[in-house]
Amino acid sequence: MCGLLGLVCPTEEKAGYAVNAVANALHCQRHRGPDESDTWHGGEVVFGFNRLSIIDLEHSHQPLTWGPPENPGRYTILFNGEIYNYLELRAELIEQHGARFATDGDTEVIVAAYHYLGPSAVGRLRGMFAFLVWDNERHVVFGARDPFGIKPLFYAVGPNGVAFASEKKSLLDLASTLGFASDVDQRALQHYLVLQYVPEPESLHRSVRRIESGTSFTVAPGSRLVTERYFSPNFTSRPIENDADADRLHTEIADVMRDSVGKHMRADVTVGAFLSGGIDSTAIAALAKEHNPNLITFTTGFERQGYSEVDVAAESAAAIGVKHVVRTVSPEEMMETLPLIVWYLDDPVADPALVPLWFVAREARQHVKVVLSGEGADELFGGYSIYREPLSLAPFERVPGSLRKAMGRVSTAIPEGVRGKDLLRRGALSLEDRYYGNARIFRDEQLKSIMQRFDPDVSHTDVTAAAYRSSEGWDPVTRMQHVDLFTWLRGDILTKADKVTMANSLELRVPFLDNEVFRVASTIPLEQKITRDTTKYALRQGLAKVVPSHVLNRRKLGFPVPIKHWLRDEMHDWARNIIRDSQTDALLNKTAVFQLLEEHRSGVLDHSRRLWALLVFMIWHGVFVERRISPQVPEPHYPVKL
Repeated sequence: MCGLLGLVCPTEEKAGYAVNAVANALHCQRHRGPDESDTWHGGEVVFGFNRLSIIDLEHSHQPLTWGPPENPGRYTILFNGEIYNYLELRAELIEQHGARFATDGDTEVIVAAYHYLGPSAVGRLRGMFAFLVWDNERHVVFGARDPFGIKPLFYAVGPNGVAFASEKKSLLDLASTLGFASDVDQRALQHYLVLQYVPEPESLHRSVRRIESGTSFTVAPGSRLVTERYFSPNFTSRPIENDADADRLHTEIADVMRDSVGKHMRADVTVGAFLSGGIDSTAIAALAKEHNPNLITFTTGFERQGYSEVDVAAESAAAIGVKHVVRTVSPEEMMETLPLIVWYLDDPVADPALVPLWFVAREARQHVKVVLSGEGADELFGGYSIYREPLSLAPFERVPGSLRKAMGRVSTAIPEGVRGKDLLRRGALSLEDRYYGNARIFRDEQLKSIMQRFDPDVSHTDVTAAAYRSSEGWDPVTRMQHVDLFTWLRGDILTKADKVTMANSLELRVPFLDNEVFRVASTIPLEQKITRDTTKYALRQGLAKVVPSHVLNRRKLGFPVPIKHWLRDEMHDWARNIIRDSQTDALLNKTAVFQLLEEHRSGVLDHSRRLWALLVFMIWHGVFVERRISPQVPEPHYPVKL
């Protein structure tokens, strides 16, 4: 788990001039790899790397050069992530191809696999990754990002080359070197205000984009970037005709999760686990304890009833027999720390849960260097409550289209906050029009009053259309899962998980988002995912012997944040000051934003999520555009090698 920065220039001369600039731009992602930092220059490329040492601590330094015996210096690689099947793949490469290795790590395995298997080697990697491989013989860079988008990879193109980085900040530092502008992307801003995150491949800076999840690419000096999708999630439901079929499925789920957690425990440092009150993290912790009897788990919460899973998590920790550490968070800490967290994020993510996650990651880093977590279970196994919406909206499907449209028009006349308004509005829409992920912050009619330049041609369908096209003919719930894999999961869940843990030099691993786990989960039929009474039915049955009974059918809260209450009380003046001081008048109607704040304070309407999205963007703008807000970024320092 590290931070990479790679620059591909049109000529060797320009690459030589850029070496110092790359070395300087590495510093702003030092938190991703405080153990080592190095740069390498060869031909038309400059590579820089910050390392967080997890496997093969004394070797596997990067940038790493490797090659076959006849050309030992042919390739140089930058790699951020972990390959969990590297031991098996390494043995195969030795046996079948006579590959030679100088280290005991996974980095060499990637580049050797690329040499012997070609670009198809990416499909053999079981793990999380973003990497660049420079081929000094062919003078081309090949790279890829993992299937689900666990590890980030930004890129920017300018007259003087193309650069790739784990953090956008490094690319912004190279803007003058590359020769690109760094203005705000209005289209991406509009998407953010709807979705609460900036969807791939966009970023909030117009000239910086992201390599999408499940994508590989090549780029030669002076040539354009060429991308290719190597992974497209495909769901193929298996028939469940009797109890024996169901039992086999449930056993297969338990077996593949045990195998995945076992491989995710591979490390030469201490591994812990995050623990909330739900089945996902509890199962991960219980399975991890099978490999580490001294496992430490971590949770966070607030001193406000209904917004904490501390007690349930502590009960789970006691039941599975692990040491447990709790970190509570106050509203004062939230307000004080948010600008720093936004700096770490690169792009705004308006998910309040990332703040307590930052604090629990900070606490965990004092004890361990790696944590396991339960991200991805809901998307793969059908865990979100909204996946049950097709059941509640089924009667609307029998209503003629013209009448459904009329119902939609009626819903617009119903005042905000009136019970049934949203159900009527959503029932009038097709699945493609109504579902675009778990968060729905601003609707178009609301954006018109908030944005100074609202563009009616920008829609959430820009983000979801491809996923819907590739899932035609599937049942509605599976189509919703498919959409979430391309939107909510990689845009919100995995972005905040990566950014806030790496901000604290902590590696986060997600055993649910594993190739083999997906292979099993993708075959679960609808009736084994969603029932009238529960979600993730097959997963719950499969893990019934793994997790304590008190969490087996409990609805997960995750790390909920009481911003609804705090923005009316403790955080009101803080929010008002952020709005007042923000220099976003050309983008946002601040009078309308103030009105939202006062309506929320008076209790007329709950605008907490909309306000939070606006506040996070205003802080982001103050940090990255105005340069008015300058968080004190601590130099990563961990005196004890964990």
